[in-house]
Amino acid sequence: MKVLVTGTAGFIGSHVALQLLERGDEVVGFDNLNDYYDVNLKKARLARFMEHPGYTHVHGDLADRNAVESAFATHAPQRVVNLAAQAGVRYASENPHVYVASNITGFLHILEGCRQHKVEHLVFASTSSVYGANTALPFSEHQSTEHPLTLYAASKKADELMAHSYAHLYGLPCTGLRFFTVYGPWGRPDMALFLFTKAILAGDPIKVFNHGHHRRSFTYVDDIVEGVIRALDVVPDKDARWNGGDPDPACSGVAPYRLYNIGNAESVELLRYIEVLEHCLGRKAQMEMLPLQAGDVPDTEADVSGLIHAVGYAPKVSVDTGVANFVNWYRDYYNV
Repeated sequence: MKVLVTGTAGFIGSHVALQLLERGDEVVGFDNLNDYYDVNLKKARLARFMEHPGYTHVHGDLADRNAVESAFATHAPQRVVNLAAQAGVRYASENPHVYVASNITGFLHILEGCRQHKVEHLVFASTSSVYGANTALPFSEHQSTEHPLTLYAASKKADELMAHSYAHLYGLPCTGLRFFTVYGPWGRPDMALFLFTKAILAGDPIKVFNHGHHRRSFTYVDDIVEGVIRALDVVPDKDARWNGGDPDPACSGVAPYRLYNIGNAESVELLRYIEVLEHCLGRKAQMEMLPLQAGDVPDTEADVSGLIHAVGYAPKVSVDTGVANFVNWYRDYYNV
């Protein structure tokens, strides 16, 4: 297939693009290489496949309507994986307009491109953050997500609703994937594992929110990529069992639409995550214990039975193996 992947200079997007190329697909990458974090890291991710004969790169911003329209018109992708977004949950409180421009206006441009060019299937990134104030664990796609706690989460919830409307109005098959905490080689420098590793190696203290007692469904990036590609290959249809009198938010009877959690079903306490990292680094962390940050949820735990049933998704990589792989990459990349 020819697949448009947005965010190919990003953490997950670069891994997805590489895996699609390795299995023989053509990939059109779309990224603006913004400076939210180290641009050199983004360029290094791209360098892994930039010269691949099946890869074409488009430098552009999702918020630029003309750039997105041109990418669709020029390259005519059969399927689309939208992973580009303004990252960083807490950054939204400082730069709310950037989130709306990228995550909502930009997503509208993707939906319009898919509609105008008869794309077979759109897979788009959502987030576990949409569960917000919900405390019923494990989080299930069948639960309500009406109480997001951050603008980032609200923007992704908006994406889910916009996708359903396009699936209904124009018959555009859409699959939304709610990512749980993703980690691994080539990760983002603003995420906990990256920050902790850098600080511990430098002998600096790490900030441990909620005194390290919250739990997360930490998911290794290779497991995420497998799930994304499996989902891309399975085009959704209307669900004949759906009932408008008791509507299930995970699917639709009036549109070819699905929502899935994608993550590790087994959650891990943050203190345990740090313990594994200490073992891999051979150093103890100096921990500055702090209360839970505003907008953070105490715990996440993914019910991934829907994705397992639909596409055979089965995360395999343990935290012990995944953190070790990240540390090996970090030491090699930064020559530490």
